[in-house]
Amino acid sequence: MARITTALLALLLLAHGCSQSPSQKVIRLRPKHGSSAPQLLAVYEPWFGHPNHISVGYSSHDPAELRRQIRQAKAMGISGFVVDWYGDRDPFNDQTYALMRTAAAEQKFKIAMMYDETDREDGATDDALSDFRMFRETYLSPDSVGRQAYLEYEGRPVIFIFPKGMHTDWNRVRADLNQWEPAPLLIYENLPAAYANAFDGFYAWVQPGKKGWASDGSNWGDDYLSDFYSTMQTKYPDKIAVGGAWAQFNDTKASWSLNRHISARCGKTFTDTLNYWRQYYPSDDTLPFILIETWNDYEEGTAVEPGIPACPAGSQEQP
Repeated sequence: MARITTALLALLLLAHGCSQSPSQKVIRLRPKHGSSAPQLLAVYEPWFGHPNHISVGYSSHDPAELRRQIRQAKAMGISGFVVDWYGDRDPFNDQTYALMRTAAAEQKFKIAMMYDETDREDGATDDALSDFRMFRETYLSPDSVGRQAYLEYEGRPVIFIFPKGMHTDWNRVRADLNQWEPAPLLIYENLPAAYANAFDGFYAWVQPGKKGWASDGSNWGDDYLSDFYSTMQTKYPDKIAVGGAWAQFNDTKASWSLNRHISARCGKTFTDTLNYWRQYYPSDDTLPFILIETWNDYEEGTAVEPGIPACPAGSQEQP
């Protein structure tokens, strides 16, 4: 894995209270140990404005809003959005991706696709093959609008995979994608037991850890990240490790809610997850990317768009 020396800009995030009255001071959050740091990406949810999702005050189909969000993300040190994409299974999200691609190219911002696997059992592999071909023809061809904005690593486009039904034969998909020029890098969530050879790397995803979801949100994922990074080093040293960072989790607003929580811990959850990789990688061998989860998932309460929670001065921090 090539060494990445891109300097990380300071995250200037307006704080909002996690208990009592909100604090309005600006807080600075950055990985420790100097300027050498991974490139920060953030997962972008493209479905707001669709009636199946809650109202958050804007539409993902508003180009002016997309440009504003990109400017805000860049000011916070984020260099690209990883946008959920479902192929022709969800035309609304596909339209958002197209608009975001144009806005990203205009503002010299990066964009990548996170492919959401189908959850249906029959035809999952054929769906994936069809979806990837559609994406290549529409968004990755040399003459496609905004192609220069697509995220690459060592000259190859980076595609993230979000697993759902677990019915896709990724070996078949990999064989097909290997015919592309250049072949894309596939980055899968967590550490799968099957099809590991089909992927070029893995990314950490917001998890409470081995003890599971705690009612007070105190299980913020330290043991999960420890296992992720140690496993990447010992079992998959030849693959790309993409770190994960999250501020909190609260899915009570989601129609699929399971009443799951990860406490913001007055901002400590974000700073701790953002810097956890430092315990496993030396300063001269940084990760290529850290994926912030998420920019704007308000239904599962992980959005960093409105700021990182911080408790007022003098208040007692959460566990």
